[in-house]
Amino acid sequence: MKKYKVIIDTDPGVDDTACLVFALNDKKLDVKLITTVAGNVGVDICTRNILHLLDLLNIDVPVAEGEKKAMMRTSPHAEDIHSAEGMGGWIPATSEKHKILDETAVEAMYRVLKEGDGDIIPFVFGPHTNMGVLLSKHPDIIEKIPKIIFMGGSPYGHPDFPNHISFNISSDPEAFKIVLDSKIPLVMVPSAMGRTKAYLTEEMVYQIRDTNDVGKFLFLMYDKYWEHGYPDKRIATNDTCAYLYLTHKRLFKTVKTTVEVDTDKEPGKTIVTEDKNGNVDLVVAVKRKKFLKLYMKKLKELDGVKINFLYD
Repeated sequence: MKKYKVIIDTDPGVDDTACLVFALNDKKLDVKLITTVAGNVGVDICTRNILHLLDLLNIDVPVAEGEKKAMMRTSPHAEDIHSAEGMGGWIPATSEKHKILDETAVEAMYRVLKEGDGDIIPFVFGPHTNMGVLLSKHPDIIEKIPKIIFMGGSPYGHPDFPNHISFNISSDPEAFKIVLDSKIPLVMVPSAMGRTKAYLTEEMVYQIRDTNDVGKFLFLMYDKYWEHGYPDKRIATNDTCAYLYLTHKRLFKTVKTTVEVDTDKEPGKTIVTEDKNGNVDLVVAVKRKKFLKLYMKKLKELDGVKINFLYD
């Protein structure tokens, strides 16, 4: 079985945590490092949430804490969506087992990528702050990054996407511009994939609850994470879409594009142009039925994972 070496840069966050439940148990992934960044909640809460999740899953992965704010602006948070503790209806505890590295996220990323063979793929599930600082401080690392897969963006100029500005990109558009300007091959998985294409229905969420311990844990998080502005009750799978793009690319349709980001008038607005020579693979569709079938299959595979619900 082919294993993909990855770094996970994240701001958990309900959708990040739900994604990590599957990614950290995926035999196709070799997770070299997890880094946290300010985003959905403050970076200290993000870090606490990751360490707590490792406790729950009984998994050991190095964790480094990242940037506390955007490169050139005040970082917004999204506690109204993810709750003050970042994990929806689940109340996380401070880890007594797992600790962060002494290195900063940027230096840990640099070290891990430098030690690799140019085959370690960063996932960016939150704002691009850590990546922007890394590429600014250590531009030599660009040649060691084969591609970056990120969740975010709401591409103007493409008919498949609603006209809103993505939280992850608008939180630090200057950092994202650095990533774009690096010319590293990118895979852009817009939030619309998880919200309007591969979302979980209310019926599915209750089915998830009754599957196993992991399903109950997800249900408790999801209980305070229902999407706003839709006629039905639904749960978005934004970051899970980005992760599964790597391991199950056949589920997704992409087009080659070039991407620009506004850092001035409408910070975070992304403008895409279809371009066969572009360096950004834009995900424009997902096979919904197959995606959801895979989601439930992966959940069922975690029957053996037991969760300590005394944390809740």
